[in-house]
Amino acid sequence: MLGFICALGIEVEGIVNRMDNKEATAIAKITYYKGTIFGKEVVCCECGVGKVNAAMSTQIMIDAFHPDVIINSGIAGSLSGDIRIGDIVISDDCVQHDMDGTEMGDPLGQVQFNDELRTYFPADQATADKLAAACQTIDGVSVFRGRIASGDVFIAARDRRRRIADHFNAIACEMEGAAVAVVCYRNDIPFAILRSISDDFDDNEYMDFMQFRTVAAKRSIKAIGEFIKTV
Repeated sequence: MLGFICALGIEVEGIVNRMDNKEATAIAKITYYKGTIFGKEVVCCECGVGKVNAAMSTQIMIDAFHPDVIINSGIAGSLSGDIRIGDIVISDDCVQHDMDGTEMGDPLGQVQFNDELRTYFPADQATADKLAAACQTIDGVSVFRGRIASGDVFIAARDRRRRIADHFNAIACEMEGAAVAVVCYRNDIPFAILRSISDDFDDNEYMDFMQFRTVAAKRSIKAIGEFIKTV
């Protein structure tokens, strides 16, 4: 089974509209939609914005539906002048840019588990490769691979984006992906992040994001459809 965790309802709607044999199940006030697309079993949900929502939705999906792989899809802001609105980024790995224990001597982004310390969470490379190949079938889309940085803050100003890009060598920022990654990593579930760029590296206002997110989300949905065909 393929699992898809999305932050926005527009993304989930695009996946659900392609489903056959749809079933809806509500757990912890999150609606999970299960069905088939191109004959493949799929489950998806709208997690809401932010890392806590994303982590909760991911753990519930794993416990209740047992997906073989989880994709966090959606939109993101560019951290590079080369990556423009409508382009797609695929995770090689990800990091929580706002995880800050530096006053205790920890590296920025480092997560303390009960049994290990980790800063970067690697995506499943086979899954990332298939996502990238699927995206290449979309006309007019440039596809980039690299590190995605997540945090519970909407990053608009160019100087703040530059700091994240420089410190973590990241190519895009968003608000959920690394939380999905942490939960998948601890549950030994392969994962990858697919994000369509909704706002570029220049100074951005929230209204710019609102204007372009529909276009960007549609590209993410199209890429997901192409990916499902290949697995």
